[in-house]
Amino acid sequence: MSSFFVFFLFIFSLILRAFFTITAAPPPLISPAFRSAETQSEIDSLNAFRLDLEDPLGALSGWDQTSPSAPCSWRGVTCFPSYGGRVVELRLPRLRLSGPVSGSLAGLQFLRKLSLRSNLLTGPIPPSLANLSNLRSLFLQYNSLTGPIPPAVLFNLTKLQILNAAGNRLSGTLSAFRLPSIRFLDLSSNAFSGQIPTNLSSVVPHIELLNLSFNRLRGTIPADLGRLQMLLYLWLDWNDLEGTIPAVLQNCSALLHLSVQGNKLQGILPIAIGEIPRLQVLSLSHNRLSGMVPSSIIYNTSSGQPPSLRIVQLGFNTFSDLAPPEERSRAASSSSIIQVFDIKENRLEGPFPAWLFNLSTLTVLDLSGNAFSGELPSEVGRMLALQELRVGKNKMSGPIPSEIGMCTSLRVLDLEDNKFSGSVPPSFRNLRELRTLLLGGNLFSGPLPTGLADLSNLDALSLRKNNLTGGLPEELLRLSNLTLLDLSGNRLSGEIHSNFGYLSGLHILNLSKNGFSGNIPSSIGKLFKLKLLDLSRQGSLSGTLPLELFGLPNLQVISLAENSFSGEFPEGFTSLWSLQSLNLTANSFVGSIPSTYGYLQSLQVLSISKNNLSGIVPAELGNCSNLTTLQLRGNHLSGNIPLDLSRLSNLAELDLGQNFLSGEIPQEISQCFSLEILRLDRNDLSGGIPESFSNMSKLKNLDLSSNNLTGVIPSSLAGISGLVYFNISSNNMEGQIPPALASRFNNASLFANNPGLCGEPLDYRCSAKRWTRSTLFIALATALAVAVLSIIYCYCICFVIRWRQWFLERRDGPKKGVPGRGSGSSTGSGGENGAPKLVMFQNKITYAETLEATRQFDEESVLSRGRHGLVFKACYVDGTVLSILRLPSTSADGDVVIDEGFFRKEAETLGKVKHRNLTVLRGYYAGPPPDVRLLIYDYMPNGNLATLLQEASHQDGHVLNWPMRHLIALGVARGLAFLHAASVVHGDVKPQHVLFDADFEPHLSDFGLERMAVTAGAAAEAAASTSSTVVVGSLGYVAPDAAAAGQATREGDVYSFGIVLLELLTGRGPGVFAGEEEDIVKWVKRQLQRGQVAELLEPGLLELDPESAEWEEFLLGIKVGLLCTAPAPADRPTMADVVFMLEGCRVGPDMPSSVDPTSPA
Repeated sequence: MSSFFVFFLFIFSLILRAFFTITAAPPPLISPAFRSAETQSEIDSLNAFRLDLEDPLGALSGWDQTSPSAPCSWRGVTCFPSYGGRVVELRLPRLRLSGPVSGSLAGLQFLRKLSLRSNLLTGPIPPSLANLSNLRSLFLQYNSLTGPIPPAVLFNLTKLQILNAAGNRLSGTLSAFRLPSIRFLDLSSNAFSGQIPTNLSSVVPHIELLNLSFNRLRGTIPADLGRLQMLLYLWLDWNDLEGTIPAVLQNCSALLHLSVQGNKLQGILPIAIGEIPRLQVLSLSHNRLSGMVPSSIIYNTSSGQPPSLRIVQLGFNTFSDLAPPEERSRAASSSSIIQVFDIKENRLEGPFPAWLFNLSTLTVLDLSGNAFSGELPSEVGRMLALQELRVGKNKMSGPIPSEIGMCTSLRVLDLEDNKFSGSVPPSFRNLRELRTLLLGGNLFSGPLPTGLADLSNLDALSLRKNNLTGGLPEELLRLSNLTLLDLSGNRLSGEIHSNFGYLSGLHILNLSKNGFSGNIPSSIGKLFKLKLLDLSRQGSLSGTLPLELFGLPNLQVISLAENSFSGEFPEGFTSLWSLQSLNLTANSFVGSIPSTYGYLQSLQVLSISKNNLSGIVPAELGNCSNLTTLQLRGNHLSGNIPLDLSRLSNLAELDLGQNFLSGEIPQEISQCFSLEILRLDRNDLSGGIPESFSNMSKLKNLDLSSNNLTGVIPSSLAGISGLVYFNISSNNMEGQIPPALASRFNNASLFANNPGLCGEPLDYRCSAKRWTRSTLFIALATALAVAVLSIIYCYCICFVIRWRQWFLERRDGPKKGVPGRGSGSSTGSGGENGAPKLVMFQNKITYAETLEATRQFDEESVLSRGRHGLVFKACYVDGTVLSILRLPSTSADGDVVIDEGFFRKEAETLGKVKHRNLTVLRGYYAGPPPDVRLLIYDYMPNGNLATLLQEASHQDGHVLNWPMRHLIALGVARGLAFLHAASVVHGDVKPQHVLFDADFEPHLSDFGLERMAVTAGAAAEAAASTSSTVVVGSLGYVAPDAAAAGQATREGDVYSFGIVLLELLTGRGPGVFAGEEEDIVKWVKRQLQRGQVAELLEPGLLELDPESAEWEEFLLGIKVGLLCTAPAPADRPTMADVVFMLEGCRVGPDMPSSVDPTSPA
């Protein structure tokens, strides 16, 4: 019998063992007036439990305490006469009950079974359950319970045999508990942290099933597990366990199933593991195991018992070799019962291990993703039970042995991406059970074998990238179960058969890069399930497109490029609302582009270059908000470039070259911040190059050649750091080529044929211009006007300052001197005259006033402490409240931290960075004393996001609602996007740096300070050391790539924002604090993979209706967070993209920013 059947028998036996076989008699009818005190107490306990719950299905509405048979007649309640009619079971599974588990259940003193599984219960497990001394079974799985399991429950329930709390949000450690009778312990899919207890053999000596999978456990696998002689199932999957696999597990003589997938285990696979006498399933995939796979894993005969292993999963490790069987073991191979051997994606190499084909019981053999070479052995014909053979992505070569046709049980055959050659064996026709046949990426030649038509169960056939010739056999059209047919990249020819519609189940049809000719048959309109159709690069397909093609409702990708199709440009595609990509490049279509293409909201790629299209570029294309590629090159389009294209914020490529477009280039095009390729060459465009082009920071290719452009080349284009191609040739540009551009593009042909251009790399030098009389007069008049206005301005400023000083002296009288603080030096301020002043961008404040406002920078005025210094609250006498950031005074070697001139320059630069969602620098102070460096900001009275999230998590029913969370995320994203547009990298995005003003508007703080945080001593130490590492960001929020490089980047900021966004939506911290090493990204992905989306909801969002728009908005926010935290920096979106996506999250009305964010959801 299989291990899974054994598992179910085991569960059934536990249930029988947990309860006596007692037949419950009908509950006695007792008048409420004659009930015993014990019965009334149980009724009161159950009623108290019910009153704490929400019961949307009315499952407990029949709990009538006036009933003579109460509570034994109530739903879910069981009483036994042998216990005096007392309640012994409470079973209420799958009733959508929500709310906390009441501690009143402790009043059911005779309770033996409590089952509340698969509901929506929240809150902690009540400690009072520890008083249920008779409890044998406790089922709490698949709820939303939080907090640790109470220690009393883990110590006092000495009779407990079954504890299942899987699929909750429980946390804490498992360091201390004692359940001497426990046999079934399942705590999987929670958030437990810390290490696995090292004394399990003494605290749970009779354990038979231990499931701690999908938690945050770390440390090593305790060797003490080897003492659990009754252990049948040990599941520790997807934690952060490390170290090696203890060989002492061999002593678990009863062990049937060992699974430790998805951890960080290293070292070798001990031979002893294969010698566990009864082991049937071994799953160690997704670790870092290395070395040789011992032969004992397959030939387990050392224990004197027959081999027991049936399933071995070792994929995604770094094993380098398979140990062949010893001579004495080969004789035992006939008694091997191994069924699944999965060792894909390792580092195995050398000839194919033919001895594996001696394992006659194998049903699944997966060796894909390694480096095996040589031919596939003919011994494969012995594998009569084999159902899946996967050897794709290796280095195999030679012909496929015809003996493979003897494997009549095969359902999946994957030989892709090798170097197999010869013809496709005719013996394939014998594989009647085959469902998936993948032969792509090889060197097969000859015609398609008609025998494949006999594989009636086939649903996926791939022969891509081979050298197959001939036509498409009509017999293949009998494969009515096909969902995927990929014959691309061969040399097939002839016409596409008119009966292609018989393949009505097709989802993917790819015949590209062949030599088919003729028309597209109208029968293709019968493929109603088709999602992808690729007939591109045939060269000889011609005629008009059949109308039936426009009636395929599920089509998402269509490519008919590089053929000879003709006729009017088809408008029929606009009826395909799910269309994402349309490629009709290099055909002979005529007419204009229909404006109705603007209704395709899902369209991402529109490529219709090299046709004979005329008319204008439809402005309606600006409505295709998801468009990333628009290629219209090589047509006869005329008119202006539509301004509406500037609304395509996701557009990465715009190619309008080689048309007849005229007019000026719209400056609004620069609003396409995602543009990487812009080609407008070979048109009749006029006017100048917009200065705003420098805002397209992602631009890599800019071709404006062969137009009628005039004016000078904007020098700001040199600020586009990623620009690798720039062509302005054959225009009417004039003036000097900006030196920065000339040095980067030192190719004269890129600037040629512009009569007025001069400078490098052209041969024409620029001559100095002469001043004309009118020019000189205008210059002198301008200079005189500026001088007069400057004098008037200075006079007004002086007057205002003197008036303010007079006013303050009259109001407050003379002030006493206040000593300086920090270095011991003092600054007198007996009056306003002569006192050092803070440089304020809008008003004037002295250093002495600041000392008084912060109580001499007293500890009581500290608002926060960070890596850049202390932040003080400054309350001035006129009622002004500001935040003062005081940078560190001196370095360890006594040097002043920041040079005064450098500090002033940096502060002036920061003062120019202004945005609604950024903390704006209001002023600064650079001494005296010489070691004082202050930065002045607006005071934020409502704290930071970290505090707000913490407070919300402790409030019952008074939490952050979804609209406010969305506004916070959008505000932070807008602020960070503005910083990136201004070429400022934040470097430390985290909730503590998101501050709230009086209206709860979010402001991102602590940016632009990294250059001020390096002391002179630290700089010298870094220069002298070759191993010093720059600290970037904060633990849990910093991107791994930024931390490894020691340098803050835009991509690193996007990653940190993604962590903050996921924390804002789920209410969970980043996961690396308090000993928890699983980060929030892994946790979110794990919940999504398991389909438990509700687990992601923060308590304040639990009321979201899965059918509502807000639910969809929440899921989109989660997806944005995962996009931002992509492992590869190049795969992360820009913050401009993030802003666009988050703006699309809210389909309902926006909430005004002044709303209290802690209003009920």
